[in-house]
Amino acid sequence: MKEQKIEKYLKDKIEHLGGHALKFNSGVRGVPDRIVLLPGGKVIFVELKAPGKKPRPLQEKRLRDLNELGFHAIVIDSKSKVDDFINEVR
Repeated sequence: MKEQKIEKYLKDKIEHLGGHALKFNSGVRGVPDRIVLLPGGKVIFVELKAPGKKPRPLQEKRLRDLNELGFHAIVIDSKSKVDDFINEVR
């Protein structure tokens, strides 16, 4: 399965919850693919990967930096992980 299909699946699921999964185009290399905004003010950064693919070292650093700042930043590489994520944030 391609990363794009997982990304669309995430976007559709988040919109169903009344949130937004905005494409993150900051101009800074290695930032996560999406910023998920949920009702109640929840903000989660999501790096999407094709199944079994891992983030590049710079992406891992950006995720770690965001987590150290107190944000929730994760990697999702399958539709089942999207479903797990949706269940977690409900």
